[in-house]
Amino acid sequence: MTLKEHQLASLERDGFLVLPDLFGLSEIQLLQSRLPALLAQENPANIIEKASGQVRTAMGIHLRDEIFAKLAHHPRLIGAARQIRAEPLYIQQVKVNVKAAFSGEVWQWHYDFATHHHDDGVPEPLALNLHVFLDDVNDFNGPLYFIPGSHKFGAHRAVHDTSTTSYPLWVVEPTVVREMIANAEAIDPNRAIVAATGKRGTGLIFFDTLVHGSPVNLSPWDRSIFSLILNPVSNASTRDTRPEFKHHRDFTDVQADADDCLQYGAG
Repeated sequence: MTLKEHQLASLERDGFLVLPDLFGLSEIQLLQSRLPALLAQENPANIIEKASGQVRTAMGIHLRDEIFAKLAHHPRLIGAARQIRAEPLYIQQVKVNVKAAFSGEVWQWHYDFATHHHDDGVPEPLALNLHVFLDDVNDFNGPLYFIPGSHKFGAHRAVHDTSTTSYPLWVVEPTVVREMIANAEAIDPNRAIVAATGKRGTGLIFFDTLVHGSPVNLSPWDRSIFSLILNPVSNASTRDTRPEFKHHRDFTDVQADADDCLQYGAG
């Protein structure tokens, strides 16, 4: 897949880009079929929700399943990332974020670089988050909320929240969020906050300083999203205080697999 000029311009303007139908139904069904066993594992890389006991995020998933390993090397993701960052990239993090029906909890307003910098010692906000929707994502089952253009605020102050959820997170204070939303609203009153929705198979790319979050899932529909974070090798982490599954320390330049790698399944 090659991103078109207008797509690259949209990404630069908004800080995120939605790519409908990036993966086909049979590819997504294969990925979905692998999830139940992975989520059922008693593994520290499966982070459990604070209240429900459901899995919140399944991390290091490409090291635990060969199909998700193929997705982490898929050329539709790797190729897009290389257009945006034309230099060697390593796999920084791979996970599936899960919001179980009726019980998926909030992700506070945050930007990823705050965690990458404070916890992992990543020098600059150059990482790219590449998502794939494994379920249909609608307005009611906990979609990602983005503040368009908030990536242009850069690496501003964040606060370490260790109590709201089971996952410690560097979050953005409400006063700063309010300012960013007002800025986005001044540009386009209809896009002060954007919910990233779409059918399963939708792709999503966003920058490391884009402020985002997601609400609780009060709906009867599960919402699972695959996330691959790629970071330039030249910008690699300088700290190893977190477990490997939270920030991988193999700084090898990632190589793309064949485009049809998901069509043949395991083996």
